[in-house]
Parts: sequence; structure tokens; C-alpha cells
Amino acid sequence: MLDRARIIDGAVDLADRIRLEPLTIRRLAENLKVKPMTLYHYVEGKDDIIDGMVGKVFDEVGAADTTVPWKDAIRMRARSLRDALRRHPWAIPIMESRRKPGAQILDHHEAMLRVWLSTGYPLPVVAHGVAVVDAFVYGFALQETALPLGESGGDLTEASEDMVMPLAPDRYPSLVRFTMEHVMQPGYDFGASFEAGLDYVLEGVERAGSAAAG
Repeated sequence: MLDRARIIDGAVDLADRIRLEPLTIRRLAENLKVKPMTLYHYVEGKDDIIDGMVGKVFDEVGAADTTVPWKDAIRMRARSLRDALRRHPWAIPIMESRRKPGAQILDHHEAMLRVWLSTGYPLPVVAHGVAVVDAFVYGFALQETALPLGESGGDLTEASEDMVMPLAPDRYPSLVRFTMEHVMQPGYDFGASFEAGLDYVLEGVERAGSAAAG
């Protein structure tokens, strides 16, 4: 039976396979095995569908936990957001762009701001923290989708070897050294930089907040 939820689910599934740009009402209708005009009984158009798709992705992101220390809550939410964006990379550029956010999106942001405000830091510090953490998560997820990662999701060994082998060490000594001595070493995982970077950001926010409050 066709309804709005099935249309949104079908759109998310299709975008996961073909990305967002090629997704059209006609193509979605074909995927759902209905006529294009049938969709308009349940949605207003493509923008309405995209709003629903973004809401669906936010549903997969764990809401900020207001019962744990603020850094733990933000760290858990950041991990959950990154995981959702890895499943749905088409959503990265549009997650914060919707002009008509649904209740699930507003509830998500409300919980997140409640955690940030619980720090007691001045609002400018809170605002910087919100912006920088989100920029880090979205930016890291975007970079992950662009890199030629291996099946493990973080292994750049093969791609790095292909890139570095033709390079002249005397012209690119830093690039060759970094790649050979770090990226191509056993156990290297690009994703490990996510946890390190998140720690750097949160520790910086904490220092700024403590200084402003002190």
C-alpha cells in the first residue's frame, strides 16, 4: 500500500543507490512501480520528499543524551551522526539546509542545544562549539566519501601505494615519508582521526568555555 512513509523510504533507498541529483519524481515512481502523478496524492513535490528524507536520516541519529556529561553526550551524538552520513552520503550537503524542518529535526536540535547550554558557558562559546563540532563531523564524513578507502572503510594502502610510487623522493620528501611511514603501515585507519579530531575540538571548546567563565 502506498503512503507517505513508503514514498520517503523508497526515496532514501534510491538515493543510497544513485545519489540525490539523479533522483526525480518519475524515477522514484518507477522504483515504487506506480505512476508519477500518484505520488502527488501523498507529497507536494520533490522538495517535500527531500524534507522527509532528511528527517528519515535524522531519525537514525541518536538524540543527545542529557543525562551524561556534556562531552560524552556530544561525542556519542557525533559518532551517531557520522555513522548515519556514511550510510547516506547524499545527505551530507543538505542535512542543515531545509527551510521546513519537521518535528523530528527540531526535537533533535533542541536536545543537542540543551546539552550545550548545560555547560554553563557563555552563548558565544556555545555557538562556536555547535558550529565547529557540526562542521567537523560533516566535513570528515564528506572526506570519507571522497577518499578511495578499502573494504574496511579506512584502509588507504593500495591507493596510497599507487600515488606515492611514481613520486620522486627528492622533490616530495615529506609526502613520501608521511605516506610510507604512516599511511601504509599495518593497522593504519583513516577513521581513527575522527576520534582524535573530535577530542581536539571538544577540549578546545572546554578550554575556551572555562576561560570565559573564569
